[in-house]
Amino acid sequence: MKKLSLVLILAILGCTFPLQLTLGTPTPVPTPTRTPISIVATPLSTPEPGTEQNPLILALGPSSRPDSELVSAGETIAAFIESHTGYRVVTVAPSSESALVDAFRTGNAHIASLSPFGYLLAHKDESVAVALASVRDGQLLYGFQFIVNRDGEFKSYFDETRNENTEELVTALEQFTEKKPCWSDATSPSGYVLPLGLLNQAQVEVRSGAFLEGQPSVVRAVYAADICDFGATFIDARNSPALEADYPDVMDKVIVVWRSEAVIPYENISLSNRLPLEMRRVLQRAFIDLMLTPEGKAAIQTAYGINELQIAEDSIYDEFKNYVDASKLDLSDLVQE
Repeated sequence: MKKLSLVLILAILGCTFPLQLTLGTPTPVPTPTRTPISIVATPLSTPEPGTEQNPLILALGPSSRPDSELVSAGETIAAFIESHTGYRVVTVAPSSESALVDAFRTGNAHIASLSPFGYLLAHKDESVAVALASVRDGQLLYGFQFIVNRDGEFKSYFDETRNENTEELVTALEQFTEKKPCWSDATSPSGYVLPLGLLNQAQVEVRSGAFLEGQPSVVRAVYAADICDFGATFIDARNSPALEADYPDVMDKVIVVWRSEAVIPYENISLSNRLPLEMRRVLQRAFIDLMLTPEGKAAIQTAYGINELQIAEDSIYDEFKNYVDASKLDLSDLVQE
């Protein structure tokens, strides 16, 4: 397949963020020996995406300074898609996820991985659709929990043996009224955003929380009972290897008050809604086939941090969106700048 010259690409590719340009080929791609070039160009509208004149734009994981491994992984993915679909593909590296979301909106990105918050922001104007979702430990979704120190004033409404809540949400959470929470960080789905949304849904007002930069730190704080009254983590942060040596009795001393259902998605592979439906289906199939090869799986892991993918639909975000909306936080503040 004939390569585009750099001059031609500069003339036709449009973007609203600096792009790191690499060219895929339908044959195995050698490790690049040149530095990717940052460019800013003007979009060119054409009715034939995936052609030499209007190639598909594959965005890698956001990075202000992409290294050679990231660039090479992108070339491997692009080359595989080209050889299995016949579509022309070029790769870019957005400087941030917010820039990537904007690129989807303006037609300057067609294929990329988005975080849960990035997907919701891009989906607000119907820029993207989910093609595949990341799977971890065999699951598409995970949940969160509220934890307290066993020796404190709070009652648990979660049965560890049966792995189920024993009372309604409001009954479990109203005991946190005017209490101080420990949060992980301001953009953590399980350690802040969704627990806050659930508290708001239950109409439970709490004090300003302490942000501790990490969910094991939240568990430590609840264990020590000297920073906050309760905490929120993913299920089950108490099993973190970082806690094993210093807190051997953590599972006994830090107890769960209430647990959510599995509602939080991991990263995904999103496709631009500007692409025809049949093209999106072909690209979805190409990613599935790519993950069946050792080289392709390694490239996806390097480019996006994803180890396993499964076909998914936009509906897997419905409950997640409800919690995020209930948090009353600005979605754009939750996406990496």
